[in-house]
Amino acid sequence: MSSGRDALQAWSPQLRSVLRIVTALLFMQHGSAKLFHVPYQAAFAHLHLLSLLGVQGILEFFGGLLLLVGLFSRPIAFLLAGDMAVAFFMVHFRRGWLPILNGGDLAVLFTFVYLYLWFAGPGPWSIDAWLHGNRGVTGRQPEVVP
Repeated sequence: MSSGRDALQAWSPQLRSVLRIVTALLFMQHGSAKLFHVPYQAAFAHLHLLSLLGVQGILEFFGGLLLLVGLFSRPIAFLLAGDMAVAFFMVHFRRGWLPILNGGDLAVLFTFVYLYLWFAGPGPWSIDAWLHGNRGVTGRQPEVVP
């Protein structure tokens, strides 16, 4: 039974990369809606770039882009975790403390995924790993156990 658990553990660094990539793509959509109006959101139609929401859009899109490719992953993840925590308390918390009722569940989820990535790193499929020669925990590709 331990060989199945070992096979799952061997793929853990690659799945961390997948988590980073998928989270970044979802996060970038929020920034893209604010900055480029794609997808169009009526609430952001007349957004000023130097407003609080404009700065948020810059962080979401370009921070997400850096996380997508895995460049400066740890400091960006730390910055975005703080950004999402502040967004939760500034916008959502005043509507109530329960995230599902105040619309802040995504902010909470992004906060904790980014905290995890700050501690765990970007995974082997990243520019950071390539630059530092770190392709995973053991430095070798996982073996598939039949």
